[in-house]
Amino acid sequence: MVFKSKNTDLNFVDGVAFLRFPSLSELDFINHAFSTRIGGVSEGCYKSMNLNFKQGDDREKVLENYRIFCDATGFDFDTLVSSSQDHHTFVRKVTSADCGIGITRPHDMASVDALVTNEPGVTLVTHYADCTPLFFADPEKKVIALAHAGWKGTVGKIGEAVVECMTEDYGCDPTDIIAVVGPAIGACCYEVDTPVFEQFASLTELKPAYFTKSLGHGKYLIDLKETNRRMLMDAGLLSINITISDVCTKCNSGLLYSHRASGGKRGGLIAMMAIK
Repeated sequence: MVFKSKNTDLNFVDGVAFLRFPSLSELDFINHAFSTRIGGVSEGCYKSMNLNFKQGDDREKVLENYRIFCDATGFDFDTLVSSSQDHHTFVRKVTSADCGIGITRPHDMASVDALVTNEPGVTLVTHYADCTPLFFADPEKKVIALAHAGWKGTVGKIGEAVVECMTEDYGCDPTDIIAVVGPAIGACCYEVDTPVFEQFASLTELKPAYFTKSLGHGKYLIDLKETNRRMLMDAGLLSINITISDVCTKCNSGLLYSHRASGGKRGGLIAMMAIK
């Protein structure tokens, strides 16, 4: 396995591989991680660190993977709160009362693609296999958030919705927020047809020429990461405070689950973040 990145760190602890981002690692009030395929107990197309309960894997193996991943990355398994994603833009504010939801407790709410908290000891968990993870941390107000930005969530401006929630409900100043646009399918690989392209082309305020490219014959390449970066800047974040991971999930499908690379036969990745 060859892994090359200028702004994403690959770590190994007790045989578990995971990614971290220097701009977040510098913040001493949080813990964060992004999972890989390596280090779990799942088998077959889920091998081995599958952290998605909905793909058909054995539930007990997925739970064991969560325990292994938490031990390796320093999270408390009992504090996990999982999103319930369906490619929309609802942002849920969570507290310690929600710990276990989506992991050891059933989901109590549908259509949750972003989570935000200001409580220590609450671990946010969101799910991926090509879609774009968005990490947010405000070191001034001590607020964190995670968002799942698929193409629908990106066009729907889920990143902007998170910033609005952090600003209006937690008193954050967008210029203080540190953000990471995490590993996702890159502009090198994300090919779409005309109807999807037209959704991105409608974001005229973001200048679509910077994140769309025609391949001819009704096919286009879309840069989900750049779209989200521009959207976050439009929401008031400073360019210097936004990191775009240079890791493409499809190009690195030996390390990361990719829906497109696997034809849908795959496990799932997670982003995790908690206030210490």
